[in-house]
Amino acid sequence: MGSYLLGRAVYALVAIFIISVVSFVLIQAPPGDYLTSQLTRLQASGRRLDDATVERMKEQYGLDKPIYVQYGRWIAQMFRGNFGQSLYYNYSVLRLLGDYMPMTIILALITLVFIYVLSIPIGIFTAVKQYSVFDYLFTVLGFIGLSVPNFVLALVVMFFFYKTFGISIGGLFSLEYADAAWSWAKFVDLVHHLWAPVIVVGIAGTAGIIRVIRAAMLDELGKDYMQVARAKGLSEFRLLMKYPVRVALNPILSTVGWQLPNIIGGFVIAGIVLNLPIIGPVLLNALTAQDMYLAGAIVLLLSVMTVLGTILSDVTLAIADPRIRYY
Repeated sequence: MGSYLLGRAVYALVAIFIISVVSFVLIQAPPGDYLTSQLTRLQASGRRLDDATVERMKEQYGLDKPIYVQYGRWIAQMFRGNFGQSLYYNYSVLRLLGDYMPMTIILALITLVFIYVLSIPIGIFTAVKQYSVFDYLFTVLGFIGLSVPNFVLALVVMFFFYKTFGISIGGLFSLEYADAAWSWAKFVDLVHHLWAPVIVVGIAGTAGIIRVIRAAMLDELGKDYMQVARAKGLSEFRLLMKYPVRVALNPILSTVGWQLPNIIGGFVIAGIVLNLPIIGPVLLNALTAQDMYLAGAIVLLLSVMTVLGTILSDVTLAIADPRIRYY
């Protein structure tokens, strides 16, 4: 196991390096750069800048250098704990991450718990009750959850609650608590607002895992060892928990690594629709404005989370299933 972890750590560093290069290049792949976008907006508003001012702004933003020089400076600054300056927000990238990332991770973790707590029992139940009314019902709901984009679902939920109850479910806080210091009342208000984004973003992941659990369970329920276990007198509940459920959880454990970044990615558009103070809308603004330092830092952070989560999933899978061993 030790040699396996060491090897995976090396692979992880290589993967993160390659992802950082690719993401930095792709962010600047569209024509122009951040300064071009800024000049276009200024010209649209009737303002014009002389050539000397434009050159000075290029030097200020570091856009007068080749892309490999910009990338080298960006990585070198990161190793010194400096993620650079956001061109779009005109703030330190590290400060922006500190402002938006904690709430994003908390919301993503709650959504992750919601997905697994809801999907695993439903997946087991639909497999045991195959071809029943409940199986067909959850199958239809699962396909709807997978096919409907989360931002469309967010619009439907917001419209329904506003038309039916006359309340707005946008944001994570009420107006009186949005800028207030943390208190018990603000925490309670946050809990009251959490359900909408958790359901909107978590419904697709829940539907997908239900299908995976159901398929894995059906593969195991028809095997001969189930008949042998029943012949030994095991109760049906103990039989399910001891054998097929343990095996069916293996593909679920292997997906934990990329679920969290996937959930955060799902909050990009849904976060704008629901007006959430999280990193998703910040990433979209950075990509739209070609703010390579901010967008690159967020993409790199999500990539690191994915790589580390994948390693954690592999280790958890090896511990959970004694048949799996890494050398």
